Amino acid sequence: MNIETILNHPSLRDIIVTILILVVSLLIIKWSSIFIIRLGKKFESDDTLIQIINEIVKYTVYALGVTIILNELGINITAIAVSLGIVGIAVGFAARDTISNFISGLFVLGDKSFKVGDIIEISDKKGKVMAMGFRVTKLVTPNNNIITIPNSNFSRNLLINHTPLEEKRVDLYITIPYSVNMEEIAENFKNLALNFKWVLDLPKPDLIIDELADTGIKAMLSIWVDDPWKVSEYRSIIAKEIGPLLVDKHE
Repeated sequence: MNIETILNHPSLRDIIVTILILVVSLLIIKWSSIFIIRLGKKFESDDTLIQIINEIVKYTVYALGVTIILNELGINITAIAVSLGIVGIAVGFAARDTISNFISGLFVLGDKSFKVGDIIEISDKKGKVMAMGFRVTKLVTPNNNIITIPNSNFSRNLLINHTPLEEKRVDLYITIPYSVNMEEIAENFKNLALNFKWVLDLPKPDLIIDELADTGIKAMLSIWVDDPWKVSEYRSIIAKEIGPLLVDKHE
């Protein structure tokens, strides 16, 4: 059986064309993947973003390949497209939140607002990013609770990333009795704070007067640490240690 006979045989011709289109599609996907990975490394893009772009290119090539195959087989693509369009509109309305989450997820990855392992805070929820997906981002809290946040929230709410700058200030608000010597307690606080290995020498621990109230002097103690994940723990430790310093020893 020569080539001319094969080409003149509709069924064999369709099979060969289908195979050729599939092979070309696979080669395009492979080459584009290599190109995207190299380009991503060159511009130091996030690995997750590179993976998403690869997925988009892959399914786009698949869709084009299927369209060409259907056209070669003489199937009416227009009728299929119209049918899918009507269904797509209905599905689109039903899944608009999912689509919004997906698009927001792409922007988050592209902007590099945060990455897996960062400690973030949004909508009064704080935790370490453990997974970033197309639809949702998962955080783990200090209590080992898992919080699932729809990605669309990141485009509508204020996001705080506590990780990029490792140094974090820990504030503790206290009320100092008027009977206690201010200079003495300020000095004692600074000495107490510097006894802890996790307190940074610079910026120095500080005591800031905020208000002179009826109950005493409202002040804020501040220290700097290098582990934003343990801010609450460090604040609790300082609170326990500072208590005895606020008692007037002369009473």
